[in-house]
Amino acid sequence: MTQATARTAHAPIRAPIQAPVRTIVQRTHGHSHGPITRLMSPSDLGEVLKPFVFLDLFDTTQVSFPGFGLHPHSGIATVTHLFEGSVGYEDTTGATGRLPAGGVEWFKAGHGAWHGGAGESVPSRGFQLWLALPPEHELGPVESIYQAPEQIERDGPASVLLGSHGSATSALNGPSPLNYLAVRLKAGERWRYQPPAGHTVGWVALGKGSVLTPERIETGEMVVFAPSEDGIEFVADSDAEFVLGSAVPATHDLVLGTYSVHTSRESLRAGEQRILEIRHRLQSEGRL
Repeated sequence: MTQATARTAHAPIRAPIQAPVRTIVQRTHGHSHGPITRLMSPSDLGEVLKPFVFLDLFDTTQVSFPGFGLHPHSGIATVTHLFEGSVGYEDTTGATGRLPAGGVEWFKAGHGAWHGGAGESVPSRGFQLWLALPPEHELGPVESIYQAPEQIERDGPASVLLGSHGSATSALNGPSPLNYLAVRLKAGERWRYQPPAGHTVGWVALGKGSVLTPERIETGEMVVFAPSEDGIEFVADSDAEFVLGSAVPATHDLVLGTYSVHTSRESLRAGEQRILEIRHRLQSEGRL
């Protein structure tokens, strides 16, 4: 629900009109396991915010972490972005390398694939987002793209990881109408996000610092805004780094497997069968 300042009949025409304030309706600090904090999953905020279904904040600046070995997914796409450090990566398309700070890993698992990330001696901090794929994409081909920082378009303080904002557009093809931005603000800096038409889903997660919207959002916190197309005004209370998502709401069901999210039991079975076939191949190659 939006909140606005009404103009009375006797107010002068030159009086400024206050912009609507986008209300925060839910907050969470998630659940931490070592250096990883799960801020969203389909059993809680993911059902409200779909197509966004999982969000992890990882921070190895204080705790060492060996990384994730090869593990499977189907029916989803993951987007990994680092604000600090670097991580190694590999997947069953044959891709392997290192993702530096400011880069993006796009891994669209589709009908089933495996990927993993190795920790490095350099401390790292960032977010991994999972998107539930719509029926026309959930059993489609696998796509893995690794973008260097210079490949990410920016508009002011915002790096556009998916979708578009201002003059910047991501080269990645999102599976549905959505935006996903990574934003850095200096203390005292002001920035406004105006979602596109139809983007009534909106949320923010802070990786560092704090911001006012005008309510304060702090490090390690994720907030959900009331459904609306109204913009969101940010003022950095200290140097801040955060990710922001907006989208047209997804209407399909979420059917969950151990490593998968699909729209039906039938597509889940197909994805899990493909995952099993790849497991057998990896085992025969001595990679598991």
